[in-house]
Amino acid sequence: MTEERRAAALDYHALPEPGKVALAVTKPCATQEELALAYTPGVAEPVRAIATDPEAVYRYTAKGNLVAVVTDGSAVLGLGNTGPLAAKPVMEGKAVLFKRFAGIDCFDIEVQAASPEAFIETVAAIAPTFGGINLEDIAAPHCFLVEEELSRRLDIPVFHDDQHGTAVIASAGLLNALELQGKRLEEVRIVCAGAGAAGIATLRLLLALGAPKEHLVLVDSRGVVHAGREDLNVHKREFALDTPLRTLAEAVRGADVFLGLARPGLLTPEMLAGMAPRPVVFALSNPDPEIRPEVAWQVRSDLVLATGRSDYPNQVNNVLGFPFIFRGALDVRARAVNRAMLVAAVRALAALAREPVPREVLAAYGLEALAFGPEYILPKPLDPRLKAWVAPAVARAAVASGVARLPYPTHYPPLPAG
Repeated sequence: MTEERRAAALDYHALPEPGKVALAVTKPCATQEELALAYTPGVAEPVRAIATDPEAVYRYTAKGNLVAVVTDGSAVLGLGNTGPLAAKPVMEGKAVLFKRFAGIDCFDIEVQAASPEAFIETVAAIAPTFGGINLEDIAAPHCFLVEEELSRRLDIPVFHDDQHGTAVIASAGLLNALELQGKRLEEVRIVCAGAGAAGIATLRLLLALGAPKEHLVLVDSRGVVHAGREDLNVHKREFALDTPLRTLAEAVRGADVFLGLARPGLLTPEMLAGMAPRPVVFALSNPDPEIRPEVAWQVRSDLVLATGRSDYPNQVNNVLGFPFIFRGALDVRARAVNRAMLVAAVRALAALAREPVPREVLAAYGLEALAFGPEYILPKPLDPRLKAWVAPAVARAAVASGVARLPYPTHYPPLPAG
């Protein structure tokens, strides 16, 4: 980033007042009567109602539309373990996106925790405040323990965006890329470079979508995750193959898909050249991808390419998912975000990208035309249709899978075809 851009970013966060979020009061409080209703003695009435019926909290408080964005600061963006205090600008930013795209209120909460267990206890203790918990920027492998334990203990949606948000968007894009390349998920060989939160979660979601486990090759910093290795945690071992492959170069030779969630420059031009005809490359390391798009396009003219960057086509951007996944979950008062809801979000996103693009979206991005194809496999983040497509799909899946407390909302439109 240039000095000018760095200064602009700092000024954006500092001026005209520090931070990006603030509270707003939703009820009038300008007279003595209104003050008496807002606090004592009037506030005693909803207290009594909730004490009698805990579900009344959703009627008399903001809980049902309130999400906590929680971190321990152990894996902040690509900056590593910055600690919880330095993570606060990112968490505030996430709160902005929740409100801007899905109308969901957020508190950002940065936790100083000595261990994953201490973090879990803290989040579980404050959970009654919220309708959902969005875990953010928590390092692997303990992010898996944190999410699993909180999901088990709490009766509200718990969602680790670095796992499932990335998995949903990448999977939706991959389904469309494979269709354009004339290939099927059930038949292709996929190499995933990166065995952290996003990589493991994406492979799990691809399994749910129909990919055979024996077609998924996971590669970490020590090479191919194979059955003979004794250094694997339980999450990596889930994808350990009985295979002679040992290196990334060996794994990608003849592969149909490269899924990069690792580090810059990992996929060399020689590796890309050796992939199968009509390959799909998702180079999602940010800000610098596993292979530069300019290099990739020089090597292969028959590929479909996606990155995590907004200055190239096919950005895999989590904002396409988490606001609307939570919107759908909150609107049916779901107890969890389960696999069926994630699959529904994938299919809704993939289907929306195949629809004609409205003029307002073209105008927002300064484009003359945009249509489903090699440079448009995912909807744009500013597409106003996202909420109407993804949230209802998630809500319908929550109801069908038995985790919803409320029926499918009558104010939702019928789900679009596909």
